[in-house]
Amino acid sequence: MLLLVKGLSVKALIAALLLTPAASVTASAQTAPAPAPAPAVAAPTPATPPKLIVAISVDQFAADLFQQYRNHFTGGFTRLLNGVVFPSGYQSHAATETCPGHSTILTGMRPAHTGIIANNWVDQRAGRPDKIVYCSEDERVTGSTHDSYTVSDMHLKVPTLGEMMKARDPRTRSVSVAGKDRAAVMMGGHKVDELWWWDGKTYVSYAGRAVPPAVQRTRTAVAGLIALPQAALPLPGYCTGVNHPIVIAGKTYGQGRFEREAGDAKGFRVSPASDAAVFAMAAALVQDMKLGQGPQTDIIDIGASATDYIGHTYGTQGSEMCIQMAELDKTLGGFFAVLDETGVDYEVVLTADHGAHDATERQQQRAMPMEAHMDENVLAKQVGTAIAKDLGLPGSVLLGTEGDVYIDDALPAKTRAKVLTEALRRYRALPQVAAAFSAAEIMATPMATTPPETWTLIERARASYAEGRSGQLVTLLKPRVTTIVSPAGGYVETHGSPWDYDRRVPMLFWRKGIAGFEQPLSVETVDIVPTLAATIGLPVSGLDGRCLDLDSRRGEHLPELTGLATPPLPSSQRKPG
Repeated sequence: MLLLVKGLSVKALIAALLLTPAASVTASAQTAPAPAPAPAVAAPTPATPPKLIVAISVDQFAADLFQQYRNHFTGGFTRLLNGVVFPSGYQSHAATETCPGHSTILTGMRPAHTGIIANNWVDQRAGRPDKIVYCSEDERVTGSTHDSYTVSDMHLKVPTLGEMMKARDPRTRSVSVAGKDRAAVMMGGHKVDELWWWDGKTYVSYAGRAVPPAVQRTRTAVAGLIALPQAALPLPGYCTGVNHPIVIAGKTYGQGRFEREAGDAKGFRVSPASDAAVFAMAAALVQDMKLGQGPQTDIIDIGASATDYIGHTYGTQGSEMCIQMAELDKTLGGFFAVLDETGVDYEVVLTADHGAHDATERQQQRAMPMEAHMDENVLAKQVGTAIAKDLGLPGSVLLGTEGDVYIDDALPAKTRAKVLTEALRRYRALPQVAAAFSAAEIMATPMATTPPETWTLIERARASYAEGRSGQLVTLLKPRVTTIVSPAGGYVETHGSPWDYDRRVPMLFWRKGIAGFEQPLSVETVDIVPTLAATIGLPVSGLDGRCLDLDSRRGEHLPELTGLATPPLPSSQRKPG
């Protein structure tokens, strides 16, 4: 295995992680030597804290996608499948988008408490015409917009696991890297030692941060990779069944293999190579910073974003996603091999920020006639314009982003009340809308304590709703109605619904010596933090999640962890929010 030791180019590791000639940046990097045997390390006992926590989020890695490909994995996923497998994890809230989902993974809190209710929301106090605020920005920066912004952690209201670890032991190093800024920020939190993301051109961080050698090597390697054309990636034999063309909005999908012209940075981002680069950078930082080799436990968070970009661009059921699953499996295997060679006792958790379902047009061809694009008359501006006309008011009286709908603050109180009543009536009458709830109705609903698959729609909305940031009403579309009005804009599928195809994600735990098992009942991503906290003896309390027992044997180690985290509970129970 090619190591990222000081002075060795990251280019070789990118090639080794992808294990395909198409990933090579130089001819000498096309063939990687066989992995060296991992050093002998005594199997840890459950009561021994790991020295490094590795938290991985595969963006848009739905439970359905995991189930579809799990029998084909031969690389890094195979290792995880020999650990503790929860195939039915839940991002239990209604707003199943990237930013809210990532905010749950390493905080143990639902979006109602993290404050990250969506990727974008409306703040009518914002000094910009459209009043839209991005989840990971500082909208106070003069001249910024939600599309052109300064990245910030200011909207995350709670600490992450890395911050909790640092509060107990300041020696703890916390690192967060991702293909998206919102993934890196929401998993890393407010206090990190290194935090880097892809900005469309290279890997960047907050202004004024020094660029460590590992990141600079990655920048150089990726620039070299993008400067060269990308040949078609190989098509695994098991991908034949999904390698069929489909025409959507005049463009053919379903048989792509990630060919890319020289200089195409967007094509790099929407390809398996972008994940390989993020994991290469993570491996370099682990080695350079000697993470896990001090007296304390360190943590690194990795946001693999390519699956999401590929899903949005090509859908989930063509050759493109099949190749992505195969390449991600290889990338994970190469990354774990690098960690093995450090000799560090590390613990891995892998999950996703949300799920997804395939492109509407392909679903319609597969016995799903209920699949539909959202009508424009569901948009807040359209509904608000109709209400304004009836009330004799100009323009639109509603603003909105996805399911959150806001009433114009400039209206008198009595008029606002009339608008709310009329908006609820109109939304509830629309054939594509499953439910519409007022803020008062949502806030009067207790946080659910039952298994997430049994939650009512208003309970799912409650888990996403943060008073003062969410809308005056929330609308939820019926199953299989996508928020994409037209696929001509470039995205053919999306997520964000309150339905289980968007809520269900896998949760996989692995550590050397773990007695693996599979537990099919539902769990939540907010359970990850109290579970990891218990393994490192970190006291936590007041979280939305519960501690999951990762030891399938008799719990002789559990007394040592008493009081350190919420104790294991039956799957049918949940800690009140």
